[in-house]
Amino acid sequence: MSIDFLISILENIENPKRVNRQTAANIVLDRPELLEYVVKITFDVDDKLSIKAAWILEWICTHHGIVYITPYLDSFTANLKNLHFDSAIRPCAKICEHIAVQYTSKKDNEIKMCLSQHHIDVLVEIGFDWLITEQKIAVRAYTMNMLYLLGLHRNWVHKELEHLIRSKIIHESKGCKARGQKILALLKENNLS
Repeated sequence: MSIDFLISILENIENPKRVNRQTAANIVLDRPELLEYVVKITFDVDDKLSIKAAWILEWICTHHGIVYITPYLDSFTANLKNLHFDSAIRPCAKICEHIAVQYTSKKDNEIKMCLSQHHIDVLVEIGFDWLITEQKIAVRAYTMNMLYLLGLHRNWVHKELEHLIRSKIIHESKGCKARGQKILALLKENNLS
């Protein structure tokens, strides 16, 4: 299968309805060699097709297992900073949150084995970038949770996250304020602030 085949699949996705994302994801999962192209197109950031690729990548990681991203962690983390379409940042932020959840899980898993300290540093850096720049509520929510989880392994992250939530996030939308208060409560409950 070629990248042209994947492009034709992505071009035929009319909208992000569940059925459309699942259909495209099934095609990719049936042809695993296409997953590399999904990642590549996701980060072809000046092409609006990257949005649809990000939808499919997030659907696969969310509904079929975050393990699918592990062979592409280098590329995925290195290119997050280049995203600029809101509709591509949101699914990638959700993938980042899933990575953090698996990494901080008590059970051994492939993310724990494959996620390097460099990957974590990049995720933390992009997370703070997303919190201090104009982003949609969902991106902020996924990012706050990701930073909270990764901060369990990086002491300084919680202090910076708490400061950012108190000084900026809780003064924004109701959704941001609610997630910010939830994260602050977790920090307090676990004596991490």
